[in-house]
Amino acid sequence: MKLAYWMYAGPAHIGTLRVASSFKNVHAIMHAPLGDDYFNVMRSMLERDRDFTPVTTSVVDRNVLARGSQEKVVDNITRKDGEEHPDLIILTPTCTSSILQEDLHNFVERAQLEARGDVLLADVNHYRVNELQAADRTLEQIIQFYLEKAKRQGTLNQTKTPEPSVNILGPTTLGFHNHHDCRELRQLMADLGITVNAIVPEGAKVTSLKDLPRAWFNLVPYREIGLRSAQYLQENFAMPWVDITPMGVVETARCIRAIQAVLREQGAEVDYEQFINHQTLHVSQAAWFSRSIDCQNLTGKRAVVFGDNTHAAAMTRILAREMGIKVVLAGTYCKYDADWFREQVQGYCDEILVSDDNGQIGDAIARLEPAAVFGTQMERHVSKRLGIPCGVIAAPIHIQNFPIGYRPFLGYEGTNQITDLVYNSFTLGMEDHLLEIFGGHDTKEVITKGISADSDLAWTREAQGELNKVPGFVRGKVKRNTEKFARERNLSEITLEVMYAAKEAVGA
Repeated sequence: MKLAYWMYAGPAHIGTLRVASSFKNVHAIMHAPLGDDYFNVMRSMLERDRDFTPVTTSVVDRNVLARGSQEKVVDNITRKDGEEHPDLIILTPTCTSSILQEDLHNFVERAQLEARGDVLLADVNHYRVNELQAADRTLEQIIQFYLEKAKRQGTLNQTKTPEPSVNILGPTTLGFHNHHDCRELRQLMADLGITVNAIVPEGAKVTSLKDLPRAWFNLVPYREIGLRSAQYLQENFAMPWVDITPMGVVETARCIRAIQAVLREQGAEVDYEQFINHQTLHVSQAAWFSRSIDCQNLTGKRAVVFGDNTHAAAMTRILAREMGIKVVLAGTYCKYDADWFREQVQGYCDEILVSDDNGQIGDAIARLEPAAVFGTQMERHVSKRLGIPCGVIAAPIHIQNFPIGYRPFLGYEGTNQITDLVYNSFTLGMEDHLLEIFGGHDTKEVITKGISADSDLAWTREAQGELNKVPGFVRGKVKRNTEKFARERNLSEITLEVMYAAKEAVGA
């Protein structure tokens, strides 16, 4: 086990709670000690939700450790069932409570005898999977539970809708721009003449899951959550699925063509080529921007991309294929799905990094010195220290990445948002450069610590003052080159003489 002060994907129970709180009228009971119950605060702050987060903590304390927690957990489940009348209560342990090795299946069976709603145990291995894997598994488990229940009760509806329809699987609370993406996907499907049968889990009711087989196909916009559910529905109900993320002009068109192929196989006479051409030329500004002088000025600029599989792979292809920007490194923290990521970005970047160690990606950014970074909030912090502009494209995210205004990343409106993000990320750096040339309000102090702990070297007052005179847009590079020179010669302090020697060594 490794101690980390930043985590890209949280523990398994966070994924289960994200799915549970995304459904309507579903309540989660979290069997956990105090300290594991930060989900309520996090969701309330980030989502700005008007309703209370439907999660209750059944606290593991010293009394529980002495007597066992069965009575307490069962009482909490039946109490919430009586107070709020949810359709489903999900019991989820955490890594900490799992150490107790209690028979939670028995707790659920006992509670089900008294509860009027359904009670389900989140069946995930909290030691082996992370937040994203647990969310994917929990969603599949809930869908499977209700479809099998409908089979037993004879209420399962497998009659296809008269017109083409789709289930959108995967959008959840705390997802990166998921609310905006849902709205954009609804509009895209409406423009294609496709009815949205259900969006699961975001805003769905578990009592309506029995109607999922009515859709003509399933769409999985995010690879991290929804894939297992789509595979289950295909294996058990012969439902085709499309897992191409419609992000960027090229991939949006490819997704629509894949949908067209699926519908034609089922007898629908559809032709979306004219729609694709119209959207590309007249609705999306990205195609026009790629031919403009502004985008040409970005050609060959160096960028680093890092995030979850879905957004990092899509952004890498957009930068390299649609904008002519050189991606010197593309990376993901989804180590469990690394092969897919490598396949997607192969040929679009110089290096591929699969790691959940934020220090490793920080060191890579410092080494490569790109003109811009596109990553998570963690890379944004790193980039600030290095003086490199950064656009946030994936979770982990901050409250600023939950905008009140409409900012989807998927579909044709998403192409416009991404174009703005890319252009503004690069041009902000250029503005700092112009301020240095013409004089301005540059008050940045010298950063004496690098990204890694072993890059901390002492600077004398004279050397620090000399470094302050270096223009800000190259100051970070000069600092790193000087420290590298000193470290190679086992010097513990950087003086003016060391600075000048380092400058001569690089031929500057």
